[in-house]
Amino acid sequence: MSQAVDKMLKLRENPNPPDVRGGVGVFFSGGALSCVLVAAIALFSLLFWRGAQAFWPRPLTEWKMENGQVFLVEEFETKADGSIRARIANREFQPGRLDFVAEQPELIASRSNPENAVRVERAENGPFHGYLLSEGLGDTGATGLNVKRPNGEEVFLPGDSVLRVQYPNQMSFFDRVGTWLANLGRFIIEKPREANTEGGVLSPLVGTALMVFLMTLMVMPFGVLAAVYLNEYAKDSWFTHVCRVAVNNLAGVPSIVFGVFGLGFLIYGLGDTIDHVLFGVGEGDPSIFGNPGLLWASVTMALLTVPVVVVATEEGLRAVPREQRDGALALGATRWEMLSRVILPGAKPGILTGAILAISRAAGEVAPLMLTGVVGLEQELPINAEPPFIHLQERFMHLGFHIYSVGFQSPNVEASEPLVYATASLLLVLVISLNLVAIRWRTKVRRSLQGR
Repeated sequence: MSQAVDKMLKLRENPNPPDVRGGVGVFFSGGALSCVLVAAIALFSLLFWRGAQAFWPRPLTEWKMENGQVFLVEEFETKADGSIRARIANREFQPGRLDFVAEQPELIASRSNPENAVRVERAENGPFHGYLLSEGLGDTGATGLNVKRPNGEEVFLPGDSVLRVQYPNQMSFFDRVGTWLANLGRFIIEKPREANTEGGVLSPLVGTALMVFLMTLMVMPFGVLAAVYLNEYAKDSWFTHVCRVAVNNLAGVPSIVFGVFGLGFLIYGLGDTIDHVLFGVGEGDPSIFGNPGLLWASVTMALLTVPVVVVATEEGLRAVPREQRDGALALGATRWEMLSRVILPGAKPGILTGAILAISRAAGEVAPLMLTGVVGLEQELPINAEPPFIHLQERFMHLGFHIYSVGFQSPNVEASEPLVYATASLLLVLVISLNLVAIRWRTKVRRSLQGR
């Protein structure tokens, strides 16, 4: 009796004892969330910072080496061993056509920033660092620039290869900001050149956006219709169970398997049949749809993302209250009217969730595209003013594959390293922008359904 009384007195003194286990759970779950946020912020910061640096006009520094050599460089960073990594440019005059060096400070006799140092951006051979002498005619009669290399050698740059002339050491801070914005704009609207080590990403950007658009047009109708049949019309039988198991397992199939399927069935099977039946293409004739291209890449990505759309749409259909279905039927609506006017509008948030997930995966997937239509360098866009305007049979460039191509297949990896970060940042911005548009639309639909 006394023990019970003591227990009651303790509870009265402290009616809400601390939930130790719950507190520990909150600590670890909050810590996990913090780790995820820190990792995401670190990733975004690294990509955007390194990507932004690619367009910032750095000053030109003249290095006079102890061995008598003279370089006019853009200094990038100081490595862990103390060496300074810099771009010396003038690729055609360097051994191995490499335009980056890493030198120890003690090997540099003097460093200065001459105001008349010029940076000439060219259509080929990368930028030129030197001094502008005059504009005039070359030995062949072509107009161009008479320039001097840092070692004093005079050379002629043809005018048709010169894109821009800049004096970085004469720029103020606001001049550099304006140049940075101009470089960023040119990066988006110009096509790649110099084996993807120079120029912009217009071709990969247009190819990615067009492929995602076509994929969305294909996957959403079929995914939504399949989910509607499984959830609204199909009976609860072994067949529906098998279909759901197949859809769930399909979501876990490696993406490269879809690429093999697209190459073997869609391109070599269906594409060759279309060429033979519709276009009369015979053996030895060039294929039209029997080659990798935009159409087959979009279809392959639609097959890859259809399980995501089916699952998300089914969840949205199940979220529609049973009372709304019964009320529509009680008021005399047919099953089709109930589906089109009650169920599908109520399931829109789930359908849009499926679209968001499908777009996000398709925009960043690379492996299937390597087999079904993507190419490392293609100057012609798959969309232009020539009928039929969208050329579905053409190969295209993709931002994800462009990152791989620039970072690992470029003949000059050091020169293209800044473009890797810049392209990755642009791909991230594209995916986030598409998601924000879809999320905003989904939020608006939810509010309208709730009467707000």
